[in-house]
Amino acid sequence: MFFFGHIGITLGIFYFLKRFSSKNDFGASVPYIVLGSLLPDIIDKPLGRIIFAEAIGSGRIYAHTLLFATLLALVGYHFYCQGKTELLIVAAASFCHLLEDNMWNSLEVLLWPLMGWGFPRDTISGSFIEYLMFIFTRSYTVAFTEVFISEIIGLFIIISLTGKYIQLKKEHSLAKQ
Repeated sequence: MFFFGHIGITLGIFYFLKRFSSKNDFGASVPYIVLGSLLPDIIDKPLGRIIFAEAIGSGRIYAHTLLFATLLALVGYHFYCQGKTELLIVAAASFCHLLEDNMWNSLEVLLWPLMGWGFPRDTISGSFIEYLMFIFTRSYTVAFTEVFISEIIGLFIIISLTGKYIQLKKEHSLAKQ
């Protein structure tokens, strides 16, 4: 999954869950959901593919582990108990990222360090730019349906929620008049 898939699908999950909540502050949560949905890649891609490219050579390392998700959730819960929900939202969205990446297919990463201290190397070699171009091409080529479809679904959800937000703002401004 790439940019639109992670953001859109995670926003869709949170929107769906907020519909069952008594609080209707979905709009205020969006920046934290977006940050959390991309956080594992924001941390791991530069670390594993640029900074430690020779030693690690993978974009799925520390922030793609259950340990990271658990620690983030615990810190988020601590702040939640003080009335601050933002970090807990980031933690939940970050966990969604792991689900969307099918991390159960890479247990040595998901359960790190229980299965050893190392991380498996990516099968994609080359510089970070070559890696990024490969992933970008794979995400937006119809032949790679798994990634392409998740990107289309994510983009559709983003467009739908943006349209709903604009409609609600318009209705709210008309009600004020």
